[in-house]
Amino acid sequence: MVTLTDAAVSTLERVLAKSGGTAAGLRIAVTDGGCAGLKYQMGLEAAAADDDAVLSFGPVTIFVDASSQPFLSGVVVDFVEGIEGSGFKFDNPNATNSCGCGKSFSAGGEGGSCSTASSGCGTSAPHSTH
Repeated sequence: MVTLTDAAVSTLERVLAKSGGTAAGLRIAVTDGGCAGLKYQMGLEAAAADDDAVLSFGPVTIFVDASSQPFLSGVVVDFVEGIEGSGFKFDNPNATNSCGCGKSFSAGGEGGSCSTASSGCGTSAPHSTH
């Protein structure tokens, strides 16, 4: 389903350690929104829900709810650092369109035009490299 790179695991291990033991793992979800129709959400969770897929990457546990699972099949999550900042990058083979910010995508021809007026993501050029 979801794969984490070594850089993502290392970063998430530090984030989870800073939670003081209150977080059991990280939830990755796909929800409606963003300029291309769907967007990624990430957040610390105290426990898995009943319908979650629970994935382990060494010291890091990922929770994915049932409705997000089809959109995240085959996704590789990386943590990148560069002169423009750092953050998590999603390489999603299910995305048929992606906003330039990499935070919003569409699958199966769904989604919007990725205009800056609708999202504020910083680009008006849709592309599918994320």
